[in-house]
Amino acid sequence: MFLCDMKLGNKGIVKKVKANDNIIKRLLDIGLIEGTLVECVLKSPFNDPKAYLIRGATIAIRDDDCKEIEVDLL
Repeated sequence: MFLCDMKLGNKGIVKKVKANDNIIKRLLDIGLIEGTLVECVLKSPFNDPKAYLIRGATIAIRDDDCKEIEVDLL
């Protein structure tokens, strides 16, 4: 499953992080690396962006920026 496919309330572990060069550094800087626990905690009215709890911080990420981040649901 990909991060952008997570539903509200889902939790998962990041399995693989792939993204374009423009966003990969930002994702890594916020701690979105392999093995990180993520939880989908909020979504906008049109489902994009969604907010994820990552290492104690709530981060909003657009689906285009997280469509290639693989996660294993818990």
